[in-house]
Amino acid sequence: MTEVAPPAAADDQRITGDILKIAGVVVLGAIMSILDITVVNVALPTFQTTFGTEGQPLPYSTVAWTVTGYTLALATVIPLTGWAADRFGTKRLYMTAIGLFTIGSVLCAMATNINMLIGFRVLQGLGGGMLMPLGMTIMTKAAGPHRMGRLMAILGVPMLLGPIGGPILGGWLIDAASWHWIFLINLPIGLAALVYAFLVLPKDAPHPSETFDFVGMLMMSPGLALFLYGVSSIPAEGKIGAPKVLIPGIIGLLLVVSFVLYSFKPKHPLLDLRLFRNRNLAVSIITMFLFAVAFFGGLLLVPTYFQQIRGLSVLHAGLLVAPQGLGAMMTMPIAGTLSDKIPVGRIVPFGLLFILAGMISLTQITSTTSYAYLIVTLFVMGLGMGGTMMPIMTSALKTLRAAEVARGSTLLNITQQIASSVGVAIMSVILTNGLKDKQLAMPAIGSWQDPAIAAKLGPAGIEEGLAQAAQAFADTYWVAVGLVLLTVVAALFLPRKREVSHLADGEPAAAPVIMH
Repeated sequence: MTEVAPPAAADDQRITGDILKIAGVVVLGAIMSILDITVVNVALPTFQTTFGTEGQPLPYSTVAWTVTGYTLALATVIPLTGWAADRFGTKRLYMTAIGLFTIGSVLCAMATNINMLIGFRVLQGLGGGMLMPLGMTIMTKAAGPHRMGRLMAILGVPMLLGPIGGPILGGWLIDAASWHWIFLINLPIGLAALVYAFLVLPKDAPHPSETFDFVGMLMMSPGLALFLYGVSSIPAEGKIGAPKVLIPGIIGLLLVVSFVLYSFKPKHPLLDLRLFRNRNLAVSIITMFLFAVAFFGGLLLVPTYFQQIRGLSVLHAGLLVAPQGLGAMMTMPIAGTLSDKIPVGRIVPFGLLFILAGMISLTQITSTTSYAYLIVTLFVMGLGMGGTMMPIMTSALKTLRAAEVARGSTLLNITQQIASSVGVAIMSVILTNGLKDKQLAMPAIGSWQDPAIAAKLGPAGIEEGLAQAAQAFADTYWVAVGLVLLTVVAALFLPRKREVSHLADGEPAAAPVIMH
């Protein structure tokens, strides 16, 4: 039987100016973190040429580690955040996270080779990974459960400015200045966020908490990194059986499996896999994993197609990707509101159908596909994204007991981050191998604009090379279509009847962490 809380007092219902000021701190930190992800996506082709040697661009799978490394750092630090907030205090830790992110940004701008850039992106990710869960923890304490629905709607739209503004800002900075400025732009924003947080966030007294699972961390973090390193090495090695692929891949997989077996022993494991006993959480996490692998992996390919196949500038590529963010901005607040009124099993499948339609459309792209077709496709995919993520999160957390919500939110968030890394690795591997298969028909991708190569190949040779390269992109999206179809199957098991809430009155739930 659903437990119904008594009506809240007027002060508990009203969103005050003080709460909006705290919300501003959270929004600033979130936009800084999310903006950075989308900015770097646009810059990947620039990294290929900038850090290449002897006129040869780096492989796509190599520069994709600037995204994968950042995401791995997020996945590593998110489980630590709840423990560290209790140990050191949310205000102090939030300011530390902003500081780490800002320092990492400056160091990224100073990188002189791709390995340095990947390393500094990891440092950025350690700060960025804490910003989101800490921000939502701060909001929960400030607002309480009675105002969280409206505040999630208020915060959801500004946080989508990252996917919309990132490609445009990144394109403009690279074209007008240099790639260094996509990182240096975080310096003034980070300093402003530090001052704002110091002045606005209330002081909190840290207190002892549960012990930290060091053994679990020593297995899970290196295990995941080694496994993904092995997967991402496949294109460069040319075969799965290469030692550089098999050795780290197998060691990483063994470490992850060892963690899964170990995680049921400690009272407070790094990831609480016992929560999978809750059917709604288990189905939601499986759905989120498949969705993130397909959507975020495919998302990475779009700017590269615009720049390397269509010959567009980074800025123009960013402007063409922006409709996806606009679509998500339109549906995410609506879906978040509906998920409080309608079972999510009646919402998510419709959002996935939009994504499926968009992915199928992208399997038909060529080197001459009209821009109107591509803009509409990306907008439709954005509509689907906005109608999918928030309801899945709500379904995962709604039926957990109050004491379980924080751990459930951590599990959901880290699953999404791991899935994003896997998606990026899979899609970059498939695309790189697809381009290798076409290598006889085209030179290094994007080099068709070189006058010497253009004169050597002639118009017919360039046209044939671009057509085959575009086909490699289209073929890669068929993998994404298959993954979205699997996601639809999983989503059919989401609750289609109203769930029973187990959140006790007077015991505020932790806020779900907004994915990115």
